[in-house]
Amino acid sequence: MSRPKARLLTRRDRDRALDHLRDSATENLLLFDITAAVGAPAAPSEAPSQVLAVWQDDEVRGLVSLRPSLILEHGLDTDTLEPCLPFLQNLDASLVKSDARVVDLLWDRLFASGRRALVDRTERAYWVRASGGCWSDPVPGSRVRPAEQGDLEALVVAARASLREEGRPDPFDGDPAGFRRWVAGRLPRARVVEEDGRIVFVGYADVQRPEGWLIQGVYTWPEARRRGHARAGMSRLCHEAFEAGADHVQLAVIDDNAAAIALYHQLGFEPFAPLRTILFC
Repeated sequence: MSRPKARLLTRRDRDRALDHLRDSATENLLLFDITAAVGAPAAPSEAPSQVLAVWQDDEVRGLVSLRPSLILEHGLDTDTLEPCLPFLQNLDASLVKSDARVVDLLWDRLFASGRRALVDRTERAYWVRASGGCWSDPVPGSRVRPAEQGDLEALVVAARASLREEGRPDPFDGDPAGFRRWVAGRLPRARVVEEDGRIVFVGYADVQRPEGWLIQGVYTWPEARRRGHARAGMSRLCHEAFEAGADHVQLAVIDDNAAAIALYHQLGFEPFAPLRTILFC
C-alpha cells in the first residue's frame, strides 16, 4: 500500500471527494459545501474554495479545506493529517474550527513549530430535525424578514459586537471597507428580526443544502435579549430550511454560553459533536 499524499482538489476529482464525505455529511457539512464549490466562481467578497485531498492508492482518504475557511474532516487520523502539514504550516494567520480531537492533533504540530493562539475555545455542534423542533412566532410588534441592503450598517455593528463578545480581534479596525464588503456579501443569507423600525436579531444561513443548513453569525442586540426575538428568528430560519427540504439544521455554541445553550434546547436542538476553535498566527 502506498503512502498517503496530499494535493489540491480539482474540479475533475470533486465528485469523488463528495462521495467520500457523503456518509458523514452531518459532521462535515461546511466542508461538504466548500468541497462542492471547488472549481466554481467565488461569491463577491469571498475567496474561491481551495481543498486539500489526501489520496492513497487512488482513493480519497481525507479532506481539509484551506479557503475560505480552514476546516478539517471529522475523524481525520494522524496518518492522513501528516501529508497536509506542509500546506497548513505555511498558512498565514488563520482560524480553524473543526472536530476537537482532530484540531488537537493539528495544534500540537503547529504549536511545536512556533505558531501561537490568539483565540482558543471549545464549542459544541447542535442539530435539529423538523420532527424534533419547537418553533416560536414573532414577538407582537416585531417581524422576521430577509435582510435588505438598508440593513448593512446595523449588521456591520452586529458582526463587530459578536466578535468582541467572543474575544476575537476586530478586522474592521484594519480594513473597514473590506469588512463591510464581507458583511454585504452575506446579506442574501441573513434573516433579521425588526421591531419598531430597528434590527434586534440577525442570523445567517451560511450553508443551504439538502444535506443540512448551517446557521452562523447569530446575534441579538443586548437591549433586546430575553424577549423572544432570537427564538423567533431561529424558528424562521429552521422553517425555511425544512420547507426547502433540508435534512436538518445545525449550529455551534461556545461551551460557556449558557443562555444560547438554553435557547437551542428549548427549540429542540441536541448536541452531536465537540468542536475546538483556534485563531492562530
